[in-house]
Amino acid sequence: MNLTNPSHYLNRELSLLAFNWRVLQQALDLSIPLLERIRFIFICSNNLDEFFEVRVAGLRHDLARGDTKPSLNGASTEQVLRDINERAHALVDEQYRIFNEELLPKLAEESIQFLPSHEWNDEQYKWLKKYFKQQVMPVISPISLDLTHPFPRLVNKSLHFLLHLHGNDAFGRDLEYAVLHMPRSLPRIIELPEKVGGSKEHNFVYLSSIISEFAEDLFPGMDIHGCYQFRLTRDSDLLLEENSIEDLASALKRELQSRNFGAAVRLEVGKSCPNKIVNFLLQKCNLTPDELYRVDGPVNLNRLMSLPELVDRPDLRFSGFTPKVPGEIARRGVFEVMAERDILLHHPYQSFQPVVDLVRQAASDPYVLAIKQTLYRTGSQSAIVEALIEASHAGKEVTAVVELRARFDEADNIELAQKLQEAGVLVVYGVVGYKTHAKMTLVVKKEEKSKKLTRFVHLGTGNYHAGNARLYTDYSLLTSNPEMCEDVHKVFQQLTGMGKVYELNQLWHAPFTLHKNILAAIDGETKNALAGKEGRMIIKLNSLTDQSLIEALYRASIAGVKIDLIIRGVCCLSPGIKGVSENIRVRSIIGRFLEHSRVYYFYNDGEKNLYAASADWMERNLYHRVETCFPILQADIKKRMLDELSLMLKDTQQSWILQADGEYRLEPSKNTKPKVQQQLLERLSR
Repeated sequence: MNLTNPSHYLNRELSLLAFNWRVLQQALDLSIPLLERIRFIFICSNNLDEFFEVRVAGLRHDLARGDTKPSLNGASTEQVLRDINERAHALVDEQYRIFNEELLPKLAEESIQFLPSHEWNDEQYKWLKKYFKQQVMPVISPISLDLTHPFPRLVNKSLHFLLHLHGNDAFGRDLEYAVLHMPRSLPRIIELPEKVGGSKEHNFVYLSSIISEFAEDLFPGMDIHGCYQFRLTRDSDLLLEENSIEDLASALKRELQSRNFGAAVRLEVGKSCPNKIVNFLLQKCNLTPDELYRVDGPVNLNRLMSLPELVDRPDLRFSGFTPKVPGEIARRGVFEVMAERDILLHHPYQSFQPVVDLVRQAASDPYVLAIKQTLYRTGSQSAIVEALIEASHAGKEVTAVVELRARFDEADNIELAQKLQEAGVLVVYGVVGYKTHAKMTLVVKKEEKSKKLTRFVHLGTGNYHAGNARLYTDYSLLTSNPEMCEDVHKVFQQLTGMGKVYELNQLWHAPFTLHKNILAAIDGETKNALAGKEGRMIIKLNSLTDQSLIEALYRASIAGVKIDLIIRGVCCLSPGIKGVSENIRVRSIIGRFLEHSRVYYFYNDGEKNLYAASADWMERNLYHRVETCFPILQADIKKRMLDELSLMLKDTQQSWILQADGEYRLEPSKNTKPKVQQQLLERLSR
């Protein structure tokens, strides 16, 4: 059977749009509190921004340089862009429909409303005019468009207004157009004070409504025929020829300066914008009508993310919870417990604090000699980074492998690297051409009595970012297993030094052994099934795009292996194809927390091999990144993780099932158990 047949694969870009459609559907889920439902609108909007900045921009690059290689499903680049155009327009239209028709009326019922300008009373009008003059006018600079002022270079994803004018200015120039750029310092929604608010408890006004109403004050003596909001999305991917770069940090700094001014890939305008204005903007931005998005509301919905924080309504939010620290760690300390047994933490249900404590306690422990850690995303205020600095000041050998090329965190990571270097930390940028995506910490300690060196390791599926650990589901393994510690030591040696590939004891690592070991594990299940034995796999990932692994899964399915895939986002495998993938079931769990953990389970004739990893099954992770995949060896931890996977497979409340045609459906069920994330929250927070 030809397993490379394009009809057996789904398109990556359309699968990513389908994921954002599933995110958007959460805004319609009546079981989710109202202010949380509106968050999903903003998340979808933010995801779409990145989709255009990176994925669509990349396809345009391919087209421009004549790259005609078809996608896995056989579609040409031109066809993929046409399909994106159709799906993305439908998604944006649905996004604004839900916002306007479903959520805004519900907010008004809860005494939270947005006031359009035609509903302002005299008192509100006066207050907003004063706000405009005092808070807005001093920080914006109108740019007239004439021979001496050509169309300006507009900042990526910023709110702008195009004004249609008539009349002569102070210098006698006959102007027709002017552009207003809204600085990011200006809030996009403004709450009216209680004394002028109106009938509701919370009364908000869009910044765009204020600009449209009072724009004439910026052009005294001129007639304003129209004021129209618009927003450009630009190519934001960084293209670096790393092999020819001597100083990666300096090169990245230079490249980041141009990120906001890449080629335009999308134009968003208000729904009422006249065709004449739209055509003018398209021409100036070198875009086609297909790249135009007319929206029924603010053009930058994700900048309204502050709304839930401005409204103190706990009844309209998810109930709060405190991630738990396992009692044994709280009583005895993380090092003492690790010396005896492995510790598994499932974030955010269980606290990230023990991981922070591992580094903090290592920093202050006089018997700790060295700390090594990879840093991909950490956040601006990181307790772990402060602990590394403290350890360096205490005279310990501290090594940080900082990945400068973590997309959209490049500037923060350059600053982080500089901060660590100034504190005396040995900072390494990893290996040219390979992003360091593995999440590892290694602590080397000399025992007080025996003087013997012992090692302690943290391995994770997520980043060293305490904020993300409250929002993303991830696993952390804390262990002193000698073989695992030796493996982590060798991976650090590869990252900081030079030498041939090390043979590891327990870890699979990219770009060396991860792909071939996954293939071998899948093929092992296939051989067992062909021999009449049970074949079983459960794979949990963010994305699945690698063709060789998909083909291996198809072969396993044909052989009779039962395969459950829990793929949150992109999935290029097509389940349910007769004679090919009938034994494969794919689900996507969308909910309160972003499913981020990667787990691989292979039955292996009863051995039940279980792994957690930093890597998705994507080409970039398998061949172009440094990744780690670590086994779960302790019996009680393995049982617990398998129980948690089983919960996910039984969930019918927030699991979307992928159909062979690429569509996802929530299957109706009489199962009334809580959503799987709620079950895990109740189980693990006890």
